[in-house]
Amino acid sequence: MKPLYILFILSAIGFTSCIDEDLNIDPNRPSSVPTTSLISTAQKHLTDNVRSEQASLRSSALFIQQISQITYTSQSRYDIPFGYSADIWSGLYSVLNNLQEIINLNTDPATKDLVTADGAGRNATQIAISRVLKSYAYYALTDIFGDVPYNSYGSDDPDFQALQQNPDNITPKYASQEKIYTDILNELEQAGDTLLKYSVEKTFGVSDIIYSGDNAKWAKFANSLRLRFATRIKAKDNALYQSHFADALQKGVFTSNADNAVYKYAVAAPNEAPYYRATVTANRRDFALSKPFVDLLKGENSQLPLVDPRLSKYASVNNVGVYEGLAYGLTEAQAGSFAAGDVSLPGSIYSAADYGEVLLEYSEVEFLISEYNNWSHANYVNGVRASLEKWGVASADINTYVSQLPPANERNVLNQKYISLFTQFLEAWSDYRRTGYPDFLIKKDDVIFSGVIEGQPVTYTFSPLFGDGGVPSRLYYPIKEQTVNLQSYQDAIAAQGNDVIETKLWVFK
Repeated sequence: MKPLYILFILSAIGFTSCIDEDLNIDPNRPSSVPTTSLISTAQKHLTDNVRSEQASLRSSALFIQQISQITYTSQSRYDIPFGYSADIWSGLYSVLNNLQEIINLNTDPATKDLVTADGAGRNATQIAISRVLKSYAYYALTDIFGDVPYNSYGSDDPDFQALQQNPDNITPKYASQEKIYTDILNELEQAGDTLLKYSVEKTFGVSDIIYSGDNAKWAKFANSLRLRFATRIKAKDNALYQSHFADALQKGVFTSNADNAVYKYAVAAPNEAPYYRATVTANRRDFALSKPFVDLLKGENSQLPLVDPRLSKYASVNNVGVYEGLAYGLTEAQAGSFAAGDVSLPGSIYSAADYGEVLLEYSEVEFLISEYNNWSHANYVNGVRASLEKWGVASADINTYVSQLPPANERNVLNQKYISLFTQFLEAWSDYRRTGYPDFLIKKDDVIFSGVIEGQPVTYTFSPLFGDGGVPSRLYYPIKEQTVNLQSYQDAIAAQGNDVIETKLWVFK
């Protein structure tokens, strides 16, 4: 029997040696970890979600009355579907999960060396850029809803329970907006310091659509965002505002439009810009520039009696060759009297498939510095000039316009900031909720149209369907939260007020 046993063993050894080693490799699991792919996806989906119809065109763009609805007008009267909240919530948390995955891969001993291969950059800077983008996504969530589940790289606060890898943690607490803003500022400071330390290096390379891997520009972006968010809490914690603002300025912020954080879309499907997809791709003409906004740009608002050269950049002429804004907040019956061809639609720059959506720009930085410097005239002029240059206004027209600007004060600086934030509708809405400017936005019972229709004189007034008659302060939480995370939802409502659009958020009270 012994020879047979030996023969059996030899046969088994021979058989084993012929096994194809590749059979043990799962073709669906990559051997290297592509954080470069994750960052491209995260940047696109972040911009897609912040500038989506739900978060932008059918909510914040209407709330700050730069856009009017042409046919279906209920959102301009503050009837906001709960489905919008669900889409914004799920979309932004999906982005956050992608960014957290980059951080996890850069900290896990099993993968941290793999993700730095092929010029993707060091672990520390991959993490830092992800922290900057996470801060942006969380800013959008908290400014839209208020208290939300939050997660931090640099803090182990027990209230920060979002994005936990523990599968049992399906009911995270909602962190307070006060804690969220304080931590966002710390996250940006720490991330900016890391990026500044390695400013001569590159991270993510061409997979970084915003800055093509330029760490120095990412450091400026982080510090410039600190200016925005420190100013947001100015009235709540002036000492924190002052310390973050001064530190960010000292470390370096945007100094020209070359620094702008822009996500550039593509001409080819499916990577066109959000407004293009909502109109050209969808074959719809739902949005026009509003009459209050066009009148402001035409110099027909007494607060700014100057013709703004950005009018031709922001708007297109109507069917008779003039700029005509659409009355804001019409009922659907009233809107039937105004055809799309009668009013000015957004212009060709914003309407392009490859429009570059701005996450933060130099003009805003100058307006923020003007406010910090007690409404500095020099920074105010710099901000206006930067906006005009970004939109391609001719130099002679820029010089003429800025030479005629009214003097810098709170109202004039914030009116110009409002104009410059066109297309950055969420930030314009947030700034309005913080400051109350511009103070000419339409409220309940204001006249929105007075003229002749079909030979008869008519006057329409604004009649919102929900809210207290003013601009909404937030959106509703997704209904699903009441099912899957009821206790945390109830705790958040108890802390900040009813789940209605008129409930003022902590940072805007």
